[in-house]
Amino acid sequence: MGRGKHRSGAGYRRSTRTKPRALPRGTLSLHVSGYGFVRTAEGEYFIPRKALSGAADGDLVEIALMRPHSASTARAGKGNSAAAADAGRRAEARVVRIIERAHQSIIGRYEVAEPFGVVVPLDARIPYDVFTQRSAQPDIEDGSLVRVRMVEYPTRRNAAFGVIEEVYPDDETERLGIDLVISRAHLATDFPEEALLEAKEATQKDAGSLLRGAEDLRERFVFTIDPPDAKDFDDALSLDRVRIGPREPHNVQHDEAGAVESDDAKGIEGKHRIAGTFLRLGVHIADVGRFVQAGSALDREARARATSTYLVDRVLPMLPPELSDDACSLRPDEDRNTITVDLYLHEETGKVAGYRIYRSVIRSNARLSYGEALEILRGRSSAHAHLALSDTRLAWRLEYLSRIAKQRAELRRGSGGIDFSTREAKVVLDGEGKPLRIDVREKNDATEVVEEAMILANETVARHLEKHAFPCIYRIHEQPEPAHLADLVPVFEEFPWFDERLKEGLITAQSSAIEEIIEKSKGRAEEVLVSSLLLRSMKRAVYSPVNKGHYGLASSCYCHFTSPIRRYPDLIVHRMLALHLEGVRDAPLPEKELAAIAEHASKMERIADDAARESQELKIIEYLGDYIGMKFSGVVSGVTTAGLFVELENTAEGIIPVRTLGNEYFAFDPKRHTLTGQESGVRYRLGQRIAVTLVEADPRLQKLEFALA
Repeated sequence: MGRGKHRSGAGYRRSTRTKPRALPRGTLSLHVSGYGFVRTAEGEYFIPRKALSGAADGDLVEIALMRPHSASTARAGKGNSAAAADAGRRAEARVVRIIERAHQSIIGRYEVAEPFGVVVPLDARIPYDVFTQRSAQPDIEDGSLVRVRMVEYPTRRNAAFGVIEEVYPDDETERLGIDLVISRAHLATDFPEEALLEAKEATQKDAGSLLRGAEDLRERFVFTIDPPDAKDFDDALSLDRVRIGPREPHNVQHDEAGAVESDDAKGIEGKHRIAGTFLRLGVHIADVGRFVQAGSALDREARARATSTYLVDRVLPMLPPELSDDACSLRPDEDRNTITVDLYLHEETGKVAGYRIYRSVIRSNARLSYGEALEILRGRSSAHAHLALSDTRLAWRLEYLSRIAKQRAELRRGSGGIDFSTREAKVVLDGEGKPLRIDVREKNDATEVVEEAMILANETVARHLEKHAFPCIYRIHEQPEPAHLADLVPVFEEFPWFDERLKEGLITAQSSAIEEIIEKSKGRAEEVLVSSLLLRSMKRAVYSPVNKGHYGLASSCYCHFTSPIRRYPDLIVHRMLALHLEGVRDAPLPEKELAAIAEHASKMERIADDAARESQELKIIEYLGDYIGMKFSGVVSGVTTAGLFVELENTAEGIIPVRTLGNEYFAFDPKRHTLTGQESGVRYRLGQRIAVTLVEADPRLQKLEFALA
């Protein structure tokens, strides 16, 4: 602020400011316990319950800073441990204005209160009831589940008012929880008629156009590896040993690892002209751009959705099923258009000698689940009769692909890449939507095969477009804030393996130190917690038309290319590649439009991820409702003044309220995240393994409560 002038004798000071400072604005993310967060251009702010001013989850709000708050965790209450831990690092603010309401309709339970019918939202993150005129629909029974359309939102003087749009039948209550998730996230469930018509026409294209401008690769042995319930197969793999150089009279030889084919060096790009014998890794990606024309109704809808959303009981696809599950999907024994990236690798090191990118036609020979691929890698493929004919061709290829994947992962770690330990819960449902079991998916040799091949293809495409000065939507991941990493030091100092050297490396954001911390924690009770805390301290990877590198992968240039059926930025990258392959020099999309697409896609990715996670958590809690009173082993994943958060082996997370820990005062250390009994000296910390008893499981409140066993 500039220095004002004092008028003689009046003590008057005139400010140089001519207009008020604009207040930060952003979308409110509210927790069921009542507190929330608002992410703005200026940073993320913690909003305590008392400062919401009637705002609900998802509302676009304007906020004013209250004061920096180093212990907001104390106000977080019974929220989830990730949010509670994050609160302690956020400045505190209050909502001063609601700019745009997120909820045009609300699902809730109808209560008769003559002369009104009151709808109590099932979503605990909507902090107000909605009044309706009972006389307008007198037949609605007390206790019914309804959808109400908002007419007036609540103010300080008036209650919320609405009109009943739908009454849910009793036999549809199983889907209500997921419907609520979809409603909160404002996810599209139906496609416009025009888009559906275009999708139908696209599937009826003449099969003779398959090879137009494409190379015929149908003689290659190609296969897919995906989750068992997947239908949208974006990517397929092939692997062959090839000799680069002059063609010989007998251009196919054999050894213990299959055929050695001759390949032409024409079109192969790299630092040097290559010659010799290489492993040719083919990454074949569905050529979605052939079906979805830029500017079409299909394209507009895909751009708006930006991503497919994988909920616990359904998929909300980016493209209509006629395309996502059929015409574009690389299903076995069907000819499909693809864009192929051939990567020529040194067998001894896994390093790339050269690559080639082109349009192609493939015919997938086998469709594997991750479990089946893992069994083949472990030599147990005989259990799957339908793979018997493919086993001899699959076995050596999977073995070599696994070897390549480990080489590539090691090369990336040597460059500073970080390999986080993560677990993903997948709830298996019956035909009526009831949870049967919880499968926990962890990284294994089969998932590593696909992951490393896709990373390498993505990186190669990004570098190719950058090398040829062609536009691209990059996937960027910036270096974390040192202050966020420094916050973890007191927590990690609780673990005996964390020393001064690792401390110094952590607070200076050295990727090698972060990778070593993850490695040191492996096999210990705190392994998943350490990775989780580090992940939450990282900046989120986003899309951008400007290349800023990818910190987590230690890549100087990276994009998403391998999933155009389910991610819009991948489709844009495909279009850029196609134009480049056709010899077009100037791409039609200016950087400003690419930036808008990238920003929207980043936003929709967050929304889809949150909805997918929430839908899984909902069914996890529902599943555990049958196990009230049972004992479990868990790890302390969060410590707040409200109590201890505990994560079970199946990834379910719940709270042990501090009031149940004992008849004494427990002191909370916000830096080390510990609770210590003042009389007994009993101390609880992050990463500690404890036995718990399940006390309560309430899906509506998204709440699990434990007690010490």
